[in-house]
Amino acid sequence: MQPPLPQTSLPHQPPRPHAAPGAALMLAALMAMLNYLIWGWASAPTANHIAAPGVLPRVNGLAYAPFARADAPWVRHAPAAEVIDADLRQLAALTGEIRTYSAAQLPALPALAQRHQLRLTLGLWLNTDAANNEREITAALAAAHTHKNITRLVAGNETVLHNILTPAQLAQYLRRVRAAAGVPVSTAEPWHVWIKHPELAEQVDFITVHLLPYWEGVGIDTAVDESLERLARVRARFPGKPVLIGEIGYPSSGDTIKRARPSPAAQAAFVRQFVARAQQDKLDYFLMEAYDQPWKQHEEGRAGAYWGMFDAARVAKFSFSGPIEADAYWRAKALGSSAAGLLFLLWFLTRFARLRPLARVAFAAAAQAVLSFAAVLLTLPLLHYMNLADWAMLALLIATSLVMVAILLAHLFEFAELFWDGSLHRRFTPQPLLAATRQPFVSIHLACCNEPPAMVIAAIHSLAALDYQAYEVLIVDNNTADAALWQPVRDMVAAMPPRFRFFHLPAWPGYKAGALNYALAHTAAHAEVIAVVDADYVVRPEWLASLAGHFGDPQVGIVQAPQAHRDWSAQVFRKMMNWEYDGFFRIGMHHRNERDAIIQHGTMTLIRASALRANGGWSEWCMCEDTELGLRLMQQDLRTVYVDQVMGEGLTPDSFAAFKKQRQRWAQGGMQIARAHWRALWGRSAPAPGGRSHLASAGRGHPAHGGRSALTPGQRYHFLAGWLPWIGDTLHLVFVIAALGWTLGVLALPQWFSLPVALLMLPLGVFCAAKLVIGPLLYWRRVPCSVGGIAGAAIAGMALSHAIARGVLAGLFRGAGVFQITSKGGAAAAVKTSPRSDAGLARIIAPAREELLLLTALAAAIAAIGITRSSGHVESALWMLMLGLQSLPYLAALMCAVAAALPERRAAASTAAPIVSAPPAGPPQPQSSLRL
Repeated sequence: MQPPLPQTSLPHQPPRPHAAPGAALMLAALMAMLNYLIWGWASAPTANHIAAPGVLPRVNGLAYAPFARADAPWVRHAPAAEVIDADLRQLAALTGEIRTYSAAQLPALPALAQRHQLRLTLGLWLNTDAANNEREITAALAAAHTHKNITRLVAGNETVLHNILTPAQLAQYLRRVRAAAGVPVSTAEPWHVWIKHPELAEQVDFITVHLLPYWEGVGIDTAVDESLERLARVRARFPGKPVLIGEIGYPSSGDTIKRARPSPAAQAAFVRQFVARAQQDKLDYFLMEAYDQPWKQHEEGRAGAYWGMFDAARVAKFSFSGPIEADAYWRAKALGSSAAGLLFLLWFLTRFARLRPLARVAFAAAAQAVLSFAAVLLTLPLLHYMNLADWAMLALLIATSLVMVAILLAHLFEFAELFWDGSLHRRFTPQPLLAATRQPFVSIHLACCNEPPAMVIAAIHSLAALDYQAYEVLIVDNNTADAALWQPVRDMVAAMPPRFRFFHLPAWPGYKAGALNYALAHTAAHAEVIAVVDADYVVRPEWLASLAGHFGDPQVGIVQAPQAHRDWSAQVFRKMMNWEYDGFFRIGMHHRNERDAIIQHGTMTLIRASALRANGGWSEWCMCEDTELGLRLMQQDLRTVYVDQVMGEGLTPDSFAAFKKQRQRWAQGGMQIARAHWRALWGRSAPAPGGRSHLASAGRGHPAHGGRSALTPGQRYHFLAGWLPWIGDTLHLVFVIAALGWTLGVLALPQWFSLPVALLMLPLGVFCAAKLVIGPLLYWRRVPCSVGGIAGAAIAGMALSHAIARGVLAGLFRGAGVFQITSKGGAAAAVKTSPRSDAGLARIIAPAREELLLLTALAAAIAAIGITRSSGHVESALWMLMLGLQSLPYLAALMCAVAAALPERRAAASTAAPIVSAPPAGPPQPQSSLRL
């Protein structure tokens, strides 16, 4: 028996500072208080810049339609008499006169209005249906002759404006009605129609004019003045005719048109301003309108539903006196978000008291802002009438937004912990064995399949030069059919010392994990450490000697060095890939290492042999067998060590296609791990089996043994939070498809589809803006690259979105996947075809075919919205902006495909660019590579 390894402890780790409950409570309470004050400021009258005098709660008249929340003229033409009676009882307290739009549809209304002593201006709904028009005329004339409270008839409502009837056709109806009515008769049109068609004035007893400044894009600050100026023009044009304002008002919600931004505050201010002027000038008018009519969204767009003084539930929307608030629900939202922020921040600030003061303040402020925005989003249905399509879009947007909130909070935590030095305490450095100390025997495993022999031979030569004595090297070539690829490696190993062994497996299951399990079965029995290195890696002589000492602690199961790359500096896309990879090892791995939750990688990793054997070896069902093994060993309460010092360099993928395939495989494997280990990740069960078990059996067959998972909360957090950005990429693809379908609906079926309100489109903008700040700042702080390198890494990371989405979907909904080898070191390193050649261009962009298709579809949707919508329509502009933001990953993919085709610089000074190790002042950085 060999003597045991000398016992060493992990490097001294400062004890976690005890939380100061008082300081945590003070900061959390301060953020909650500031949050409430900001809500109050945003909702205060002074914040709205709207002057609105208080007026008597009595108006001259109200336009009235009796339909409630779920009603519509085409669903139920005659609301029950008791419903109308209740409405009129409520309205009689506010006005002495109402205006209606149809005589035939509401035959009981005149008598009910008379019961409540309401005068009635009765409308006749005229359209292209002659039979309907006859019914309306007959009903109106009969009512006018029967009910003395009917003081006026209005035959037709905006029929000329909407080209329903020509002026001549309308004139014929007007002459018939005037001749038989016995009361004054008019028709209703906007002010500019009366100016354009003065001949209509000859057919009416009075002018009924509509003054709706919202539709003209007039802002609330001048809306009343401009409306009265229009009224003056009509009066001047028809000095001999009385003028009735048939409709005047402002909606409380709807799309923004030029300067017209509807809101509850804008509506309240307009009504109060106008009523004050009307009382002063003794105007005859009907406010538009008594009750919100949600059904009008199908005909007038979103704003059509929100003209009422009362909402569809018959609740007053504002007061005629006192301060105007921008949001009637702001106190509930402010209290809810402040309470949620207080509880969350009290826990966080107590749990992470070790964070630097600036980091604590920055995270607390950002987290409180995120929670406030979540309150706005989740309460959106309180302010809007939603149809089925709206609910579907809202559900998708809320699901997407909640994932974005979770991702953003995770990024904020990462930023707070890593941007300021001094917050990380779990750090590891190389730990060589003491002089004359026995070296643990290391079995190095190198798996290869269809690899260029020169690349593999270079890796083996580097292993032969290790500054270490007690080791063996097992090279396992599996499933390589071309003898020209594996025989040179076999011949080269045959000439080396006996510690080097080569195995060729013509047909072997399990992909890389299968090859590694074969190597494990042929490993020297006395091996204490298993080392794995990829076939493209050139390791440094000190690799084993520098790290083996960490295994002196019996709790250490894995020692991981970072992945790094060589031969990348002479080609644009290789640079981009290098810095994109580097971000994870300089940022993500340090963030994870703080809570012993690193990702084990299949290269430059050392594993305690007894733990690997006891846990069934490598899982052949999983496409990320290395990460899955690391998670299993963590569940055995074994520790991991991450030493951020480069011990070897590999090659970047040969092409953009290879880069995408690799990341798609990682995403698919990640979801396989999530499915197989979900109980442990949620803290509910024992670990899953490893070895050759298939995913299906791993998903169902790791029985819950009772008790809690051995994973710590920090480990569970990092694995789940680490997959969130991939879930976000998947939701991005789903959202893009939904947005394209929604755009088609808006263009083809505008009566059923409307553009989302601006508030629903803000989360994406906020999310993108936050990541545009957080990602580059962390790169600037932790990754030794230039501004150009940061931008290149961001573009490369963004370009992977579609591939990741495909991998996530495959991992969630398929069984075992097909392992795809990442091409490295081949002839495809740089495409030589000129981008100017048609055939060459097609080949260049081929790896981004699907992204190009989605990019084209999004561009077409943007163009279609831009062509069909007015330039002042803010929601259209925001929707186009949102579609543009959604297209960025696909544009990045196209850019990467082109960049990968660019040739290498001829003047490259060196084939191996030096890789800088982590700055000594602070550990390298956490979780995910830069993805904007």
